[in-house]
Amino acid sequence: MNTELPGLPAGNVEKWLHEALPDLLNGGPWQAEVISGGLSNITYRLHLSGGTVILRRPPLGEILPSAHDMKREHRILTALAPTNVPVPRTLALCTDPEVLGRPFYVMTEVPGDILRTAQDTANLTPEARSATADALMQTLADLHSIDPAGVGLADYGRPDGYCARQILRWGEQWQRSRTRGLPDMDVLLNRLSDSVPEHSDASIVHGDYRLDNTIIEPGVLPPRIAGVLDWELSTLGDPLADLGMTLTYWHDRDDTDRAQIPVAVGVTTHEGFPSSHEVAEKYATLTGRDLGQLPFYLAFSAMKLAVILEGVHARYLGGRTVSDGYAGAGEAVPFLVAKGLRQLRSLDW
Repeated sequence: MNTELPGLPAGNVEKWLHEALPDLLNGGPWQAEVISGGLSNITYRLHLSGGTVILRRPPLGEILPSAHDMKREHRILTALAPTNVPVPRTLALCTDPEVLGRPFYVMTEVPGDILRTAQDTANLTPEARSATADALMQTLADLHSIDPAGVGLADYGRPDGYCARQILRWGEQWQRSRTRGLPDMDVLLNRLSDSVPEHSDASIVHGDYRLDNTIIEPGVLPPRIAGVLDWELSTLGDPLADLGMTLTYWHDRDDTDRAQIPVAVGVTTHEGFPSSHEVAEKYATLTGRDLGQLPFYLAFSAMKLAVILEGVHARYLGGRTVSDGYAGAGEAVPFLVAKGLRQLRSLDW
């Protein structure tokens, strides 16, 4: 390897690769690159003599308790491999802190397209955009239909009381990562705590489900999802929390304020993409779930994304980021908090 990348000491990695994946390294030269996209864990593409693989590690610097757990991410990818939810195949997990200072894992690279920008989806036909949205919801419905015990994940989380615990957890994360005073966040957290639905379903939840966390199989019509990525927030919990997060990222054509969230801006604004209401209705049709409490889940997701972006902003201010996309994270936080408060006041969405 010729270039030392942040968070990837070449000598340590090469020694570990020799031991963990000798057939792929084969003693030959290798190269690595940071894959753009993603505002949290760092993802590298390793070009080895025996093939290309993907390495995932936590972000640089101090991380919040229970966040960026590579062992959990490796575990759920391994568990989902035999299901109809497409995921990359795991190859090796490293828990030795002497290598990178944090646990990390290596997985196969899934060929395909990641629709991360408005230009990416501009190249699709309206029919392909509509079918892509359908595939996104079908895959989410498939995930939420899996019996956790059937894939060895019965102890992967505690679905009872999920939302109440998540509000407390993200409130604690906010206190640890906040970079400025924002009293409205405290108001939002308190109102969310008072609004938790009395009853909810339980399933495996992804935690950050959105279009650009999937890989679209190239050259296949209608479009098919070839892989779901970024499982660092996955657990057992309320499936409507996943839907709420998907809709929080969704960019409706008439939503001019959505541009303030610096993730997937404009991706779903082209002709053919359904509205967020239509996306929700598709999910309800596929799963039979009642969406009467959806405003709560939208507000919950706005809060959660605000805390995530505040953590990203803190790392950006501390100079602990390795790719583009961080500068606007901080500006989105108060916008999301205000959005969450508005959604909680809505009788319907």
